[in-house]
Formats: sequence, C-alpha cells, structure tokens
Amino acid sequence: MPSLGALTFLVHDYDEAIAFFTKALRFDLVEDTPQGNDKRWVTVAPRGSQGTRLLLARAINDEQRAHVGKQGGGRVFLFLETDDFAGDHAHMLAHGVRFREEPRHEVYGSVVVFEDLYGNGWDLIQPKRQRA
Repeated sequence: MPSLGALTFLVHDYDEAIAFFTKALRFDLVEDTPQGNDKRWVTVAPRGSQGTRLLLARAINDEQRAHVGKQGGGRVFLFLETDDFAGDHAHMLAHGVRFREEPRHEVYGSVVVFEDLYGNGWDLIQPKRQRA
C-alpha cells in the first residue's frame, strides 16, 4: 500500500534547520547523508514517529529562496500532534519558538499556532480522545 514518505521543507541552511527541529521541536534527525556539491539528504521526524518525515532541502536559487517561510502561503502549513500539549508548549517557549496566539481549547482539542524558524505557520495540537 502506498504511503507518504517525506515532504520537502525548504530551508536556508541545513545546520540551522537541524538545530531548530531537534532542539526546539525535539524531532529526531533520521538521516544526514552528503550528496556531493554541498548537497545533503537530511530528514527529520517527530520523536519516535514511523510516519512521514520532513526532507530539509536547502534552497539553491532565487525562486526557491523566495519560498522559504512561505510554503503555506500564509496559512498554517503543518500540524504537529502531541499527547503532552502543556509540556511541549512550555518546552517550545523555553527554546524561543514564536507563537502567534495564546493556547486555546476547542471542541476537537487543545491548539496553538506557532512559527518555525522561517515563519511558516504550524498548529501544535492535542486532539481530544474519542470515547470508545
């Protein structure tokens, strides 16, 4: 059965992006393989995730650089689910992550919009558990 293995995520610099994802968001560095000519195959994923990874792709021309931080066109672009909303929110605040709003509690769960190091919008969300 097909699955979505990775999403390309444009970055200005591999190392600054790795630092943000592994420190501020506590992602795992899944792979960092040199490809020659200063190109690397770098993937990160939420800790312990077996699902889709982010492929950190360094922007190499003016068109690509213009899209760094604008991959969602100003909308929330990615949704990071957690089972420890308060703990993850506190950790991210302590690591300088910029939040666009205060946390809120909706019918579907707890959510807050934050920005990655380039300004892309993300939701940190703890979905309400469905009762069996």
